Amino acid sequence: MAERQFVSINVNGSVQRRQIEPRQLLVHFLRTECGLTGTHVGCDTAYCGACTVHLDGDPVKSCNVIAVQADLRSVRTVEGLEHDGHLHALQEAFSEHHALQCGFCTPGMLMAACALLESGSEIDEASVRKALSGNVCRCTGYQNIVTAVLAAAQQVKETHSEN
Repeated sequence: MAERQFVSINVNGSVQRRQIEPRQLLVHFLRTECGLTGTHVGCDTAYCGACTVHLDGDPVKSCNVIAVQADLRSVRTVEGLEHDGHLHALQEAFSEHHALQCGFCTPGMLMAACALLESGSEIDEASVRKALSGNVCRCTGYQNIVTAVLAAAQQVKETHSEN
């Protein structure tokens, strides 16, 4: 058995220090070590995107990242989207536009869409579809998800123009 290794990972603004197996995947670190079960384990092959989180601001599939690779870095999970008790615009839009059914893909979809919204690039249907292309949904047919992301982008744009 490999010797356990200490890691210090900033998860949703809180530093998590743990001694872990060197081969532990980031998705399992988040779920078992941090108790953050919003990040789902789907395919374990980086295909479905249900485990998408942000690593230093970039969307990554956490089933494809060894937790020690995140040592001294920042991770944001779906639980980190809400702020001061308020849902993120994407979370509200997913609810309002019926962009989920079983909900299994939703955390990954939210995190992929959030990266797009935070990128500062122009957002249209094509860019949303491209940003979500690494995430699989077997229930919705994607249209309501795309509609929700576009609605959230518009809300964010209007909020920023007011400030």
